[in-house]
Amino acid sequence: AFIQDQLQRNGVVCLHGRASFLASDRVQVEGLRGDRSVYRVTQVIIATGSRPRQADGVPVDHEHILDSDSVLSMLYLPESLVVLGGGIIASEYASVFASLGVKVTMIDRYPRPLGFMDGEIVGRFLRAFRAAGGEFIGPAQVEEVRWDGISRVLTRLADGREFAADKLLSAAGRVANVDGLNLAAARLELTPSGHIAVNAACQTTVPDIYAVGDVIGPPALASASMEQGRRASAHALGIDLGALDGMIPMGIYAIPEISSVGMDEAAATKAGIEVLVGRANFEEIARGQISGIQDGMLKMVADRGGKLLGAQIVGEGATELIHIAQMGLLGGFRAEDFVENIFNFPTLAEAYRVAALQITAQL
Repeated sequence: AFIQDQLQRNGVVCLHGRASFLASDRVQVEGLRGDRSVYRVTQVIIATGSRPRQADGVPVDHEHILDSDSVLSMLYLPESLVVLGGGIIASEYASVFASLGVKVTMIDRYPRPLGFMDGEIVGRFLRAFRAAGGEFIGPAQVEEVRWDGISRVLTRLADGREFAADKLLSAAGRVANVDGLNLAAARLELTPSGHIAVNAACQTTVPDIYAVGDVIGPPALASASMEQGRRASAHALGIDLGALDGMIPMGIYAIPEISSVGMDEAAATKAGIEVLVGRANFEEIARGQISGIQDGMLKMVADRGGKLLGAQIVGEGATELIHIAQMGLLGGFRAEDFVENIFNFPTLAEAYRVAALQITAQL
C-alpha cells in the first residue's frame, strides 16, 4: 500500500495487466479480463525483474518441491527441509529455516556455499548454520528428486546417499523475466546469458528503450537496481548522471548477515597486491558482549601502505556496518583514519578501530 501511495503522490498512473511490444514505440497491455489497449510511447524502461530458474531433473510442483517464490506460500513450518543450491538465495532460506527450528540440509555441487565470498567469512556463517542444527553437504551431485506420493520428498545423490524431508527447496538462481514481452517487435535481442544488453545509462540498442534491474544481469541487487532505475529515468529526461559507481556493497540477509564492499583478501592477492589484514571478533567488542552478538567478525583489507581496499563482515547488523567501509573507500581512507577517529561506545562500529589497529601494528 505504501508503494501505491508513493506512486499516486508523484502523479504516476498505474495500469494492471500484461505488457508486450508491438513495435519499439507501441506497447500493448492486456487486462485481467482479456481486454487490450495499445499505447504509443516515447520512451520505455523495462524493469520486469526475474523469476526462479528451473533446475534440470527437479520437478517443482509448488507444494512439496518448491522454488524461491512458492516457498513463501507454505501454510505451515515443515519439520525438515532439503535446500538444493549454495548461492545467496539458498543460504538465506536455509539459515532462516534452521533458525526457526527446522531440520535443514543444504546440498550443493561446490565444496562450500557462497563461493564468491571470503572463505573466513563463509566459515563463520557455516559455523552458525551448524550451531542452529543445519547441515551442509558438498560437493555433491544430485541424481534424483521425487515426491514419494505420501509425505516425503526423496533426494538421491550420485554417491548413493539419500535424504528424505517434508519439503524441498530448489534454489537454482534466477533468470530474466522477459518471456511474453515480444522483444523482437522492439528490435531487441537477448545476450547469450539471457539478459538485455545496456550501456552506462541503461540504454538498450534501441535508444528510447531502457532496461534496469535483474533483466540486465549482475549485480542483480535491489540497491543497484533502484539506482539503475534512477539513472535511466534521469537520462530519459535529458539528465546524464554518468556511469554507475562501482563501489556497491553486497548484502546477504542470512542468519547471520553477511556483507562485503571493495576487494577481499583473495581478490587483492590475485591482483598482485600485497595486503595487510585486520580482524575484529564481535565477542571482543563491548557491544557484542552487552547485546549477546558474539558470533561475528569484521575483516579489513588494506595494501602495504595501509590504504583501505575493502571490508567483509559476518554477524548481526553486517549490512548496516558495511557502509562505514564504503564511505572509507570512497574517501580514500587509510587504516590510521579508523584508529584516530572516535566511535560511539559501546557500538559494533568499534570493530573497525580494532581491525585497523591490527593493520597499523603491521605497518
